[in-house]
Amino acid sequence: MKTDPTSPAPIEALTIEEAAAELERLAAEIAHHDRRYHQEDAPEISDAAYDQLRRRNDAIEARFPELVREDSPSRRVGAAPGQGFRKVRHSRPMLSLDNAFSDADVIAFFTSVRQFLRKDEPFRSQPDAPIAVVAEPKIDGLSATLRYEGGRFVLGATRGDGEVGEDVTANLRTLRDVPQQLADPAPAVLEIRGEVYMTRADFFALNQRRMAAEEPIFANPRNGAAGSLRQLDPTITAERPLRFFAYAWGETSEEIADTHSGALERMRGWGFQVNPETRRCASIEEALELHRSLAGRRADLGYDIDGVVYKVDSLAFQARLGFVTRAPRWAIAHKFPAEQAQTRLNAITIQVGRTGALTPVAELEPVTVGGVVVSRATLHNEDEIQRKDVRVGDQVVLQRAGDVIPQIVSVVLDRRPPDAEPFRFPDICPACGSHAVREPGEVVRRCTGGLICPAQAVERLRHFVSRNAFDIDGLGEKHIAAFRADGLIHGPADIFRLAEDPAPLVGREGWKETSIANLQRAVRARRQVPLDRFIYALGIRQVGEATARLLARNYETLDAFRSAMVAAADEAGEAFHDLDSISGIGASVARDIVQFFAEPHNQQVVDDLLAAGVTVTAVAAPRQVASPIAGKTVVITGELERMTRREAKARAEALGAKVAESVSKKTDLVVVGASPGSKATKARELGVRTLDEAEWLALIGDA
Repeated sequence: MKTDPTSPAPIEALTIEEAAAELERLAAEIAHHDRRYHQEDAPEISDAAYDQLRRRNDAIEARFPELVREDSPSRRVGAAPGQGFRKVRHSRPMLSLDNAFSDADVIAFFTSVRQFLRKDEPFRSQPDAPIAVVAEPKIDGLSATLRYEGGRFVLGATRGDGEVGEDVTANLRTLRDVPQQLADPAPAVLEIRGEVYMTRADFFALNQRRMAAEEPIFANPRNGAAGSLRQLDPTITAERPLRFFAYAWGETSEEIADTHSGALERMRGWGFQVNPETRRCASIEEALELHRSLAGRRADLGYDIDGVVYKVDSLAFQARLGFVTRAPRWAIAHKFPAEQAQTRLNAITIQVGRTGALTPVAELEPVTVGGVVVSRATLHNEDEIQRKDVRVGDQVVLQRAGDVIPQIVSVVLDRRPPDAEPFRFPDICPACGSHAVREPGEVVRRCTGGLICPAQAVERLRHFVSRNAFDIDGLGEKHIAAFRADGLIHGPADIFRLAEDPAPLVGREGWKETSIANLQRAVRARRQVPLDRFIYALGIRQVGEATARLLARNYETLDAFRSAMVAAADEAGEAFHDLDSISGIGASVARDIVQFFAEPHNQQVVDDLLAAGVTVTAVAAPRQVASPIAGKTVVITGELERMTRREAKARAEALGAKVAESVSKKTDLVVVGASPGSKATKARELGVRTLDEAEWLALIGDA
């Protein structure tokens, strides 16, 4: 059987404009499937397709580091918590893991650990010294954290978006694997983290009972576990066969061990289940051998796993390695290969997003891939359709990966119908009839209709009320589309006006007195919103949740933020320099923000919201850290001797400092290593305090 060997454009062939557009598309697509997986427990594709999207995103970012978006998947964990449960802010973030897909990736991980620790023994004298890791099966379940005070279980929560999860204490109490009182003496405060899961035998038995009761069945054990844990009625959870493996910890009032393996032993002593397949591996070779062994035995384990996680065993090394935005540097997940299937491509439809981007979607004959029924797949853009020569009627090879829409890997050319015609990408918007234009250097074709385009208007409004923006419950896409079509709402502020005067809703199909009252309560509850959510809700290109939080923390108030963005229209001025120098923003994102506020109709949207009674509050300040650099803006330049610049940046952020990329009048400290370049000169010109490495280490207490 022959298949089309073509694939998305090689990353080395991308121009910087193409790379920026591709990163934008990937960020939106992965965010969609994070929501499907983490919030709705309804993934649309398998783990392999999702991982492919993340790998492509990471590879493009590695080649174009200046294009890394603040809403990049590499900076994000999971999705915001759902509704119906009290929200819980984690005392320490529950982060995700970076992925490895080959032995070479794992070797590269070990190499990066050695390079980061190269100034420590034994790596100073033995650059190739072995690194002991704890290797454990990567359970395909739902992450949860358990808080114990005085040895008693007091709080349980889901991971949510990594910072805020859902309070599911009552549900977790029903699990036999969750001790209510710890067996051995434990720290006064102890948070145990792990995975809630369901065995395959229990999953099949549960689905049989649901079928007999004519209830919807779960797609796979992971969905069964997630749906069972997130029941509002704990008695339902108690009837479900959920289990829990402990593998990590969060806040503790005292150190619990010197090594990761030692910590797992203490967990066993406290009464937790630790995966019996977990091993301490003294070398890369041992870790890879365990991966091969588990890959061959995964069908016999009784529960679903999608890889093996490696964690540096030494907790001292873990502390030195620290974290990047969304993941620890001391751990990586070595995934198993993707699953594939074949099916027929019935049609190609075009979706119009809130920024006007026309995205092709493959409508497929439903097929099961990795335990999930797939009927749609992304085709990304018109170039990919041409590269793969995808035609309606073709038999295509699908690959799915985790939270994301599956993608078409290739076409089975020897099964192509003789009348199959090449697909012609439209140059007219299917939603409004406006021209769809592809700017030079871009891979995305966009509708030029702007706010007159109903698809863009509805998408912008849908984004505005979404969970991570204004979070207005009860206003789904169908309601928004119907309200706008009937002239009840045109812009975001109209949602608040409609809640105050709901007369137009009286008598509408599906809108009774109770539903109108519920909508009024939901809207009124969101008249006050934090600045970061407000910024995110505006739908500015390249501004995701993480970027919005950065902006809110740097500018603090809406007035200060708006004034600065208007002033930043002058790219040679101080306001643009301040925006561009925020670590994680960059020139491309800065220009999109400035261009948004340069449009009078966008300013009018903000004014209308304020006139409709919306109040914007300062974002919650991060937990204060008692250190001499807390709250200060630090720039690090030159080569350091005792630590790498990357480690110095991580250390500064852990101590509560803001790390900037360039020096300005607002910079408090510049750490100067060897061969510092222009930043040290600029600091002296501006009179900014500079420190050499010894002074820096003495200041932060690492001397």
